[in-house]
Amino acid sequence: MNKYKILALSLLFDSLGFVSFFIPGIGEFSDVVWAPLSAYLMTRLYKGKGGKVAAAISFVEEALPFMDVVPTFSIMWLYTYVVNPKKSITKAKKKHSN
Repeated sequence: MNKYKILALSLLFDSLGFVSFFIPGIGEFSDVVWAPLSAYLMTRLYKGKGGKVAAAISFVEEALPFMDVVPTFSIMWLYTYVVNPKKSITKAKKKHSN
């Protein structure tokens, strides 16, 4: 998947996490559903050990009250494609060459 499509999905998923923060009464209840779903989505968008670590962080961040404002998906995108791009590019080349 193109890195900009992943960015768009990351922004969308972070936005969904924020929505629960702004809906009084329903917000924290929806986190019970969103926390495991966000962890699953994180592992689908970001493969390997980094994706698993980010999924655990995403789960905890979404499950804790008032932590919904942390843009975990966007932070992971920045880490993957800006801070540590060589590793993700190398993995993508290996995947396509097989």
